[in-house]
Amino acid sequence: MTSEFTVRDAVFDFCRRVGMTTVYGNPGSTELRMFRDFPEDFSYVLGLQEIVAVGAAAGHAIGTGNATLVNLHSAGGVGHGLGAVFNAYRDRVPVVIVAGQQTRAMLPTRPFLGADEPAQFPRPYVKWSRQPERAEDVPAALAEAYRVAMTPPRGPVFLSVPEDDWDRPAEPVPHREIRTGFAADPAALREAADALNDAENPVIIVGHGVEDEGANSLVVNLAERTGAPVWISPLSGRSGFPEDHALFQGFLPPVRDLLAARLAGHDVILVLGAPVFNYHVHAEGPYIPEGSRLFHIDCDPDQIAWAPVGTSILSTVQAGVAGLLELVEKADRPAPEPRPRLAKPAVADPIDPALVIETLRERMPEDAILVEEIPSHRDLFHSRFPITRPGSFLTMGSGVLGWSLPMGVGRAIAGSGERIVCVLGDGAIMYSAQALWTAVQHRLPMTVIVMNNGGYGAVRSLGRRLGMDSVVGADISGIDFAALAKSLGAGGRTVGTAAELDGALAEGLEHEGPFLIDVAVAANDAAMYEPWAQ
Repeated sequence: MTSEFTVRDAVFDFCRRVGMTTVYGNPGSTELRMFRDFPEDFSYVLGLQEIVAVGAAAGHAIGTGNATLVNLHSAGGVGHGLGAVFNAYRDRVPVVIVAGQQTRAMLPTRPFLGADEPAQFPRPYVKWSRQPERAEDVPAALAEAYRVAMTPPRGPVFLSVPEDDWDRPAEPVPHREIRTGFAADPAALREAADALNDAENPVIIVGHGVEDEGANSLVVNLAERTGAPVWISPLSGRSGFPEDHALFQGFLPPVRDLLAARLAGHDVILVLGAPVFNYHVHAEGPYIPEGSRLFHIDCDPDQIAWAPVGTSILSTVQAGVAGLLELVEKADRPAPEPRPRLAKPAVADPIDPALVIETLRERMPEDAILVEEIPSHRDLFHSRFPITRPGSFLTMGSGVLGWSLPMGVGRAIAGSGERIVCVLGDGAIMYSAQALWTAVQHRLPMTVIVMNNGGYGAVRSLGRRLGMDSVVGADISGIDFAALAKSLGAGGRTVGTAAELDGALAEGLEHEGPFLIDVAVAANDAAMYEPWAQ
C-alpha cells in the first residue's frame, strides 16, 4: 500500500464495505479535511443543528437496520447534540459519531474549538468512546466503534479525530465479520419455561428490544401458546406487539404502585427486551404484586444488573424467545377481556385532542410510518391509535424532547417513499424545528401535525399531580407554526376549529413534500397518570 492511501481513504473504504454511505452532520473547520474529495457514492445530509443531525442519523439507522455515520463539530457540536445522543443510548439506536478535533500539534495549547478530554465528554451515554493516540490508528478505531454499535444492546459510539489525521498515511481495515446473537444458559430458560407451564395466570410485558431485534412474530407465537395477555412496558420507544391482537391489553403506567396494580392476579410475569421497570414519577409500594414471580430476558448486562426484582436472564430477545418456544407447552387459558373501543369524540370547539387522533387514524395511509412526540397526550394516543405493523411506529423512550421530528426525517431518507407522519407537541417541535429545512431539501413525503395546547402540557399536568395550581415557565404563546414551516420551505396550515380538521389532514397527507398542520387543541386538565389509577 502506497503512502497515497490516507486515513480518509481507509475510513471511507471501511464505511463503504459496511453500508454506511450516508453521512449526517453539521460541519465546521475541524471537519473540512475529512470531506476533501468527498466520494461520489456517498451522500451528505445537512442538519442545521446537531440535535437534528444525530436524530436524523438515528432515524436512518432504524430504517435501515444498520449503524449510521454522523459527523459533529468538535466539543461545541457534540454538546449541542448530546440530548439526541442520550435518546439514542436509551433507545438502543446504533449511531457512529465522529467529531472533529484541532490538530495534534495544537492540543497542548488548548486551542480555540479544541475539545478537552473528548472521549470523556459524551460518557456515560455512549457504548464506546476514543480519541486514538496515533493518526494511523483512526481507521481501526472506527471499525471497532462500528462493531460495538452493532453488538446487542446496540447503541451510539463516539470517535474524536484530530483534523490533520485525515491526510496521514494509513492501511486499509482488514475484512472481519461478527456474529452478534447470543443465547441464555439452557438451565435458565428451562426454569422460565417451567414457571410458564405451571402458571395459573401468566402475563407477558414487551419492550422496544422486541422490535429492535425483529422478534415480534416470535413473541406473538409465545403469547398465543401460553394464552398470556400482553402489555407494553412503560414509556417504550417502539411497539413490539400488534395492538389489535386479542391478547393485547395496553400500556403499563410508569408509576410503581399503579404498575403493580395492573399486574395483580398474575402469578408469573415475563418481561422481554425492557427495563424492570421504567418509572417517571415517585411512588411507594411493591414493584410487582406479592406472590408473583418475574422472569426478565434482555441482552443488556447493565440493565439486568440493576433490575430490583425477579430473575434476569442474559440473552438476545430473539434467541431467548426462540428457546422458550421449544420448551413451553400449549396452554388452554381463557382469553382476556377485549379492550373497549372508545367512541369518537364530537366535532366541536375547542378541538378535543382525541378528535385529532381519531381523524388521523381514519385518514392514515396504510403504509405510513407514525412518529410521535406528544407527552401531554401520549396515553390518549395509545388508547385510540393501535399500532399493528412492526416498524410502523417510533417515539422517544427517554423523554428528551426534540428527538422525533429529526428521527422522522432520517427514517424518510432511509425509506422507499412511504409517508412519514410526525405528531408533535408545540413545545416539542421547537427543540428541532430546523429539521423541516432538511426535509424540504430532500423533498421528503412528511406530514407534521402540531398538537398546540399553548405550552408544556405534560409539565403542567405533573405539577397538578404535585398539588401545584400553576407552573412557571410552562406557557408558550405567539408562535405561528405554519409561518415557521413556510419560512423553511415547507407547506403549512393553521387549524382553529374542529370543522377545518378533516380537510386540513387530507391536504397535509396528500401534499407532495413536507407539510405542517398547526392544530389548536384544548388543554388537558387531568393530572398526568391519574387516569391509570381508575
